[in-house]
Amino acid sequence: MTTAASSPMAPLFSHADSTHPRPTGTSAAAHLSPAFPGRAPWGTAASLRAWQQGALDLYVEKQPRDFLAVATPGAGKTTFALTLASYLLHNHLVQQVTVVAPTEHLKKQWAEAAARIGIRLDPAYSSGPLSKDYQGIVVTYAGVGVNPMLHRNRTEARKTLVIMDEIHHAGDSKSWGEACFEAFEPATRRLALTGTPFRSDTNPIPFVQYEAGGDGIRKSVADYTYGYGHALADHVVRPVIFLSYSGNMRWRTKAGDELEARLGEPMTKDLIAQAWRTALSPQGEWIPAVLQAADRRLTEVRKGIPDAGGLVIATDQTVARAYAKMLREITGEKVTLVLSDESEASQRISDYAEGTSRWMVAVRMVSEGVDVPRLCVGVYATSISTPLFFAQAVGRFVRARKRGETASVFLPTIPMLLGFANEMELQRDHVLDRPKKEGEGLFDEEDRLLAEAEKANDGADTGTEEFSYEALGSDAVFDRVLYNAMEFGMQAHPGSEEEEDYLGIPGLLEPDQVQMLLQKRQHRQIQRSKAKPAEEADLLELPADERPVVTHQELRELRKELNALVAAWHHRTDQPHGGIHNELRRQCGGPLTAQATANQLRARISRIREWAAQG
Repeated sequence: MTTAASSPMAPLFSHADSTHPRPTGTSAAAHLSPAFPGRAPWGTAASLRAWQQGALDLYVEKQPRDFLAVATPGAGKTTFALTLASYLLHNHLVQQVTVVAPTEHLKKQWAEAAARIGIRLDPAYSSGPLSKDYQGIVVTYAGVGVNPMLHRNRTEARKTLVIMDEIHHAGDSKSWGEACFEAFEPATRRLALTGTPFRSDTNPIPFVQYEAGGDGIRKSVADYTYGYGHALADHVVRPVIFLSYSGNMRWRTKAGDELEARLGEPMTKDLIAQAWRTALSPQGEWIPAVLQAADRRLTEVRKGIPDAGGLVIATDQTVARAYAKMLREITGEKVTLVLSDESEASQRISDYAEGTSRWMVAVRMVSEGVDVPRLCVGVYATSISTPLFFAQAVGRFVRARKRGETASVFLPTIPMLLGFANEMELQRDHVLDRPKKEGEGLFDEEDRLLAEAEKANDGADTGTEEFSYEALGSDAVFDRVLYNAMEFGMQAHPGSEEEEDYLGIPGLLEPDQVQMLLQKRQHRQIQRSKAKPAEEADLLELPADERPVVTHQELRELRKELNALVAAWHHRTDQPHGGIHNELRRQCGGPLTAQATANQLRARISRIREWAAQG
């Protein structure tokens, strides 16, 4: 595997190659607009970035049949792919091009990007002979799945380059993977692209090479990798500021029990899911407070980036409409609402991308590949919990147009999401034969049901009987800022001076300036809290980077200690175990022991020890 760090900038195809000479057709790249520092049309660049140049040099040198390029979202995979296609067509190494994209909207974007460098692709092809006006087609993975033999016959008829965009989608279902293999096995050349080469499952991806490590576990092997860390260092992508919000959630379970929990506290997987959904419920106070904070952040960003836009990624149509209504009331402006993958929705995205309005709300179709370079502020208001989707969602905000731009993403204080945010710069490979760790994939079934619902025009998620509940109420608390794998800030009420300090960070800063400002804001917040009387202080808590982390193991130990003390008190007083636990809950508050937080368990342990000392 080759990485960007090992590829110096050099003229495209600069080395001597008598077998594969430098094509005059690469002059098509000269028609492309600069990708950096100015704004670039999607999939275009006047001069190739170092990683694109390095990947193309490697390809020309090796002339592989299969090539997997892994590049972080926003790095310019499309420019690389189309420049390579131009080279192969000019040198008659292929005669036609087939692009496979994840969505209908991306079909249009691929065709438009290809047209800008003189490659004519038909995004509306369905069957039959292709018009001589075109040099290839753009289809979706679902379209290939419907009729793989149609595409196999086309692939066999002429020397074909197949570009598979976000290749991991070929593993979305067994039928899609089999269809892609059936359709494109005869291809002369295959180029696989992805920004996130990992999946939550272990379905093998067609035409991807896997190699076993010393532990016997097979991992995907990329021919060229350009990760977020490299792109950030090259100023190709924006740094991301994650603003996390906690708060108390109240809901009623299917059994009729009323529960309360605080986002971020250690809980069982079911309770995390229910608390998370309660936060996202339009009936509570958490999501309105977060949307207001995100809009204030967008206002600050637009001082330096006048056309900066915001995107809310919602779980389903119902809540998306509710969020759009809230934002209309907050801003007094029209909100672009994208509900499905229909042509009308595609046009809405295009209109939003070309305009200057503030907010767009969508379900899932803008989470991957859709290019809206002016998106700078995001709200992760969905319960999808896979690292793949999270990375794709954040990828919508990291495409840099000029140096100094930063991205801001608001999210609930869910430990899994905070982990993803802190691991943005880690490179991942797709792993097969992987044993599941404790707690891993705990939302897989929920995500599967959600995906099925979205296939039905992004309809509401109705297949969640396992997590049935009624949201009773929620509130929001600013929790912390995550940046560059570090945490800053103390908890603060929405609308407070402390929260405003973090929302007001300028949108045009160098990465080291962002970190310096966050450190200064945290120090100022701590000094303010110390200066206030206790009754006037905001939510006093240790700074985020000094907070103790309670692991599941520690939580089990606390429960074990409490149960041992309850058993000892039972032997001393003959009171039933259940009665002792109920009395502790009455005096200390909180839910059942299995659902209690670490602080609640410690309070009960302290209380029962007081009983023992007094008795």
